[in-house]
Amino acid sequence: MRAIQITEFGGPEVLRETELPDPVAGAGQLLLDVDSAGVNFADTHTVEDSYLSRSTLPMVPGAEVVGRTADGRRVVALTDNGGYAQKAVVQEQLAVELPDDVTDGQALALVVQGLTAWHLMRTSARLAAGESVVVHAAAGGTGSLAVQLAREFGAGRVIATASTQDKRDLALELGADAAVDADPEGLTERLTAANGGRKVDVVLEMTGGPVFDASLAALAPFGRLVAYGMASRTAPTPVQPAQLMGRSRAVVGFWLMHCLGRPGMYREPLAELLAMTADGRLRPRVGGVYGLSEAARAHTEMRARRTVGKLVLDVTR
Repeated sequence: MRAIQITEFGGPEVLRETELPDPVAGAGQLLLDVDSAGVNFADTHTVEDSYLSRSTLPMVPGAEVVGRTADGRRVVALTDNGGYAQKAVVQEQLAVELPDDVTDGQALALVVQGLTAWHLMRTSARLAAGESVVVHAAAGGTGSLAVQLAREFGAGRVIATASTQDKRDLALELGADAAVDADPEGLTERLTAANGGRKVDVVLEMTGGPVFDASLAALAPFGRLVAYGMASRTAPTPVQPAQLMGRSRAVVGFWLMHCLGRPGMYREPLAELLAMTADGRLRPRVGGVYGLSEAARAHTEMRARRTVGKLVLDVTR
């Protein structure tokens, strides 16, 4: 089979197309003929071995696929790497059959980023009706869905951040009430101003560094900052308990992998997201489709912040 394999850690340049033996499914697994694979920002960390879980060489990256089972069912599934290939083995319990009116790209947008956005608000932030929500990187895969879900879940005000005017315009089109520049300089003040001069209730934060610091400073009493990434690859200022107690604020971490295998935390919310997409309430945005051999270019574009929405590898070309 054709696949993208890495034999050394590094940047996009280590992603190389090669021919590998077909994988073999074991007990409780399915072998899929892959049509499309999703590209996540986490993949860029996996390739350079800077992710929350360690990588082992050689490896085929890719944590999500849409493909066909031996009996012809079209499914979306998470993988334990191995997605950037013409065939992939997945755990049967993580494979979910797709409605005909949900495209490959939409399904791939939902299985990691959609589930993440759902859990950020439902599980970690426990968003209450009428609360204000800040969505960082609001034009990205998770952010573009979080903006829509925040509105669907009853947020009182949705404030988006993005690095360019085009991306801020997209966030407004998706339902944000306000969109501000993501630059950390003056960010606390811009978030407060966008919320009518009041501190905010919830921040969904995946940048780290000074953006995290500015976001924490923008939280109202009983506000929650949910950290789910560190795209800047820069650690924020360490948080002291007195900082949290002084304003009754909370910092919560989230990693989707902890939802797998827990009752009600994978198949059920994914089914809800698929149904919302099928009936038009949710619009997952596919930002770019690349051939399998263009995986390195997809990573380069994503790392340079030149993409919006969900990036997809068309494994058939």
